[in-house]
This record gives sequence, C-alpha cells and structure tokens, in this order.
Amino acid sequence: MKKLLYLFILLPFAALAQNQYNYGFSGTTADLTTAGWVRTNQSTSASTTLWTVASYTPVTVSATVTALPFSTQTYATGQSCPAPSGQAGGTNSFALVNYTSTSSTLTTGATISNWLISPSITVQNGDVVSFYSRIGKYSATNTASYPDNLQLRMSTNGAFTANPAAGPTDTGDYSEVLVDINPNFNLTSYPATWTLYSYTVSGLDVPTECKFAFRYYVTDGGPQGNNSDIIGIDTFSVDRPLATNDFFKGNFSVYPNPATNVLNIANRNNLEITSAQITDVNGRVVSQVNGTVAQINIADLTAGVYFLKVTSAQGVGTTRVVKN
Repeated sequence: MKKLLYLFILLPFAALAQNQYNYGFSGTTADLTTAGWVRTNQSTSASTTLWTVASYTPVTVSATVTALPFSTQTYATGQSCPAPSGQAGGTNSFALVNYTSTSSTLTTGATISNWLISPSITVQNGDVVSFYSRIGKYSATNTASYPDNLQLRMSTNGAFTANPAAGPTDTGDYSEVLVDINPNFNLTSYPATWTLYSYTVSGLDVPTECKFAFRYYVTDGGPQGNNSDIIGIDTFSVDRPLATNDFFKGNFSVYPNPATNVLNIANRNNLEITSAQITDVNGRVVSQVNGTVAQINIADLTAGVYFLKVTSAQGVGTTRVVKN
C-alpha cells in the first residue's frame, strides 16, 4: 500500500513535529505520476531511462547472475538473493535511477541530468525536508565501482515552476541546491546503506508553495563514462517542528564551542532529552545518540561547521557548532 500523502500528525505528548508531506515510493512507477511526481531526463543524448520505482524479483546467484542491486550482503553461488527493501522495510519500496540515462551509442562519457520532481508543497522557514539515499551496489568496504552524485533542489514558484527542458545544464526554476551528495565523485562518499539527509528551510518571507527536485547529476557518466552506476532514494518527507532555534536558546547551551573532542549539553530546565543529532552542512546525519544524553563525541568528525539538534519530550532545538 502507498504511504499516506499530505498526512498531518500531531504526535501525542511529545508534540515534536507536524508532517506536511510524505511519500514512500512504494507501489509502481505509474503511481508516481498519479501522485503528482514528474520525471524528465535532460542528459546529454538522453536515453528513455527515467526514475522508476524498484521492481526486482529474487534470483539464484550463479557464475553469471550476481546479487541484485541494493542488496545488504554478498551471496554465494547457489544462494537465493531476495528482492531488496527500501529504508522503511517494504520490498521494492524505493525509487532508483542509473547510468543508462545516456545513450549506449556514445563512445565517451556524457553528462547525466535525470530529474524526479515532487508535487507542489507549501513550506515555511524551519520546515525540515528529509529523505534517505544509498548507492545500489553493496560493498562491505563502502566502496563504489563508479562514483555517483545526487542533488536535492527547490523551486519557490510552486505550480508555476519551469521544469528543466533544455539539456544537461538547464535547471529550470530549481536554482537552490539543498543537499548535494558526493559532488566530488569520490568512490567512498556515497553511502552503501540507507542514510538520512535533511535540510531546514530558510529565507522565505511567508509560507510558500514550493517544488522539490531530485537531480541525478553525473559528469563523465553513462555506459562509456568513468562515473555513474545506480542510486536509490526513499522516505521523502517535509516536517514542521513545533519549536524553533529559540527553543534551544531557552533551554540548552552547548560547550565548548568550538570543540575538539566532546560537546557538552547543559540542560537548564531539566527537560527530558530523548536524542542528540549532528548534521553536516549538506544535511547528512554524521552522529546520533539516543536516550538521555549530556554530551556527544565529535572526535572523529572532520573540522568544520555542523548543526546540533536536541530532541526532548517538550520540543526540539537546533544550534550551530564548530569542530576544531
């Protein structure tokens, strides 16, 4: 069954966030169109390949048949490899796109620009846009055979948005990049397991009708390129926290900041903390501690700017932190 669209939830007691939109990419590819999603391939020498909902069937691994994409382990010859699951657990409950976005007749790599565009969603400052993504090929060392890239972009023109239509450099009205996964095309920077990415909306004057676009964007890609393989996305959601950054300032403080090894969280009003989460500037969750927490270890993080989100039974607060 398809996950609920435009589902408004007031969480009992915790009252943490109100869901504005949710799509889980279950069902069939045709359901994407029914739900208002638009697909367009603007790659160089674009093929007929578009974003699709997964539709794998189990296979028996042999010398010629390897494990299916999006598997979570390797399989020996003779073993049955099941159809893969999405982030939320449903079989084939995710969307995917791959390197065949450009023509197989090309003799060199080309630019892939393959788009999956959401329906219009009204958002306001502070709303959190989130989704999960992973590469399609499982690797115990988290190493890809060919590097991939995914962007999440936003248009603030809602139903009047101009979609990309003029080739791989055209971005239409989607001028704002919210999340950019592996823009440098590293073999180890795109996760091999379902990983959460998020962005907090800012810069809007009033609640605004927006559209969000996933852009599979890979240079030197395609069948003859050095980049591009296969990626998936799942659990796209827009949520409205019932508290702002003022909630953090009124109830918590973090020290030292900047910090080298540990961030201490001072709980001024003895609130019931349930988790602490750190995201990088691209929206990727890099550290999370669940349960009552007074400090979070950042020793393994790269020096730079991050965002600390503290979730409590009374609300959610976020603040900017710096790792030395």
